[in-house]
Amino acid sequence: MNKDRPLIDSDGEVDDLGDSFFATARRGRPALLPGDKKVRMNLMIDADIAAKLNEVGNKSAFVTAALRKALAG
Repeated sequence: MNKDRPLIDSDGEVDDLGDSFFATARRGRPALLPGDKKVRMNLMIDADIAAKLNEVGNKSAFVTAALRKALAG
């Protein structure tokens, strides 16, 4: 398979992926740049806050935004 050829055709369908694609395919997503990497932190929070946080779709983004706002000033 030619690497320059797009894998998705004009109809939005994925073309057949041949042996050459799978020979060079890598599992997972590419590594992030050092400045873009996330840091894992374990925090203890109250049960009622945890229950409310479970209602949020992207907890990580929500907490990051709330902390940025709280720590900004």
